[in-house]
Amino acid sequence: MHYIPYIAFIGTPVALMVYGISLFNRLSKKRNQIENAISSLDALFIQRADLLPNLIASVKQYMVFERETLEKITVLRHPAATQANNPYVRPEEGSSILRQIMIQVENYPELKAGSQFAKLQYSFQECEEQIAAGRRFLSASITDYNTSTVLFPLNIIARIFGFKPHQWQYASEVQRQSVAVQDLFQKS
Repeated sequence: MHYIPYIAFIGTPVALMVYGISLFNRLSKKRNQIENAISSLDALFIQRADLLPNLIASVKQYMVFERETLEKITVLRHPAATQANNPYVRPEEGSSILRQIMIQVENYPELKAGSQFAKLQYSFQECEEQIAAGRRFLSASITDYNTSTVLFPLNIIARIFGFKPHQWQYASEVQRQSVAVQDLFQKS
C-alpha cells in the first residue's frame, strides 16, 4: 500500500504524456489530411488540363472527318454537279469513290458529331464535379484543423509544437472565371 504515492507520482506524468502524444497525433493527422486534399485537387486540375484539350482535339478531328465524308457523299449523289465542278471525273471513277465512301460509312454507321459533343460535355461536367467535391473536402479539412488548433486542450499542444492555423486558399480572378471551351475550339 505504500507504493500508491509512487505510482501516482510516476503514473500522472506518464498519463499526461500519453494524452499529449495522442493530441499531437490527432493534430498531425488533420494537417496531413489538408495536404492530401491539396494533392488530390492538384491531380484533378492536371487531369482537367490534360483531358479537355485532348477531347476537344478529338471532337474537332471527328467533325472534319464527318464534314468531308458528307461532302463527298453529297457530290457523288449529284452526278451533274460532280461533272460541272470537276469535268475530269469520269462516272466510273465516281462509282469507285462512292464505294470507298460507302465502306467508310459502313465502318462508321453513325456519322454524328453530336454524340461526340455529348461525350465531351459529360467528361467536362464530370471533371468539374470532381474538382468541386475536392474543393469542398479541402475546405472541410482546413476548417476541422483550424478549429482544432484553437480549441482547448488541442490549442496547448498546437502552441507547444508549432501547429499554425492553415491559410485558406482563395482563387485568383482568373481562376474564378470558368474555362472558355469555345476558345479551346478556336485554337488550331
